Amino acid sequence: MKKIWSLVAVLLAATLVFTGCSSSGSSEGEVVTITVTDNAFDSQALHNQIAKFIVENGYDGYELVTSTGSSTMNWQALIQGDIDLDIDSWTDNVATYPEDVANGDVIPLGVLVPDSSQGFYVPRYVVEGDPERGIEPMAPDLRHVRDLLNYPELFPDEEQPGRARIYGAVPGWMIDTICYNKYLYYGLDEYYEYFRMGSESTLFASLVSAYNLGEPWVGYCYEPTWVSGKLDLIKLEDEPYDPELYEQGGCEIPDQEVMIVCNKYFKEKAPDLVEFFEKYQTGSEIVSKALAYIDETKCTHEEAAIWVLTEYDYLLDQWLPAERAQRVRDALQNT
Repeated sequence: MKKIWSLVAVLLAATLVFTGCSSSGSSEGEVVTITVTDNAFDSQALHNQIAKFIVENGYDGYELVTSTGSSTMNWQALIQGDIDLDIDSWTDNVATYPEDVANGDVIPLGVLVPDSSQGFYVPRYVVEGDPERGIEPMAPDLRHVRDLLNYPELFPDEEQPGRARIYGAVPGWMIDTICYNKYLYYGLDEYYEYFRMGSESTLFASLVSAYNLGEPWVGYCYEPTWVSGKLDLIKLEDEPYDPELYEQGGCEIPDQEVMIVCNKYFKEKAPDLVEFFEKYQTGSEIVSKALAYIDETKCTHEEAAIWVLTEYDYLLDQWLPAERAQRVRDALQNT
């Protein structure tokens, strides 16, 4: 009988040792995976790569991976805890954001970009002309979104004779619903087709093509982007922001602070990364220049991230303690 109990004790001890060794986060040298959203727009892809370089080179035991999907899908995954961070998060576009924060499902960490804007834009030459390019003003009285009702013939839809075209936001982006509602709210559907491109790159390609030819174009755009950094655009005016009219499209899309937010488990999962993400902030000018650099050089977002960290080296001292900033600089030297 004593031998049986001795055997049981040995097996129990072995089980406890095995369980202790296999529990999350306890093994020496274990790599913790941090998952961030990839909602398929350039500025977020850039910020993800900047964060990845810093997290993987300035800290020990982390890797940063992305989850590609629509902003709606990724937001739900963040709430459920399947995604850790949403970097470059346009939280004003998320109708449930205040409720999600109040419920503790989403936690704001910091302001990534303090000066962002979005809405319906036209090239400046459409309103003011461009003497250097020999372009006369096409719609000198175009100021407000509702003024588009007076100029449908200026923005013809080549695929729908007799109809005009306004370019909407990308399908799957939360702001697309607001833009479409705005199109309906102002009665633009009487004359215009709301045309959705399949991606940010094709949307911006349509704008750049029209701009290079000096042709009229109207549609959704936001700042910071590489197009807003390179092209001279005007955002059409709208009614003052009214939270009761916002989702109906009856007022302006307010300028907003683009945020970094995390799920409710992140601070416990990666406590030593919290301070970095609380301090990680750029700005529209830096981001626009970086995205223009991508367009001009045809480099990857990863290469552009290294360019930003090198070109704006001083940011490392704002984001990181001295020792970690030096580790990132050493890693940059070896790229």
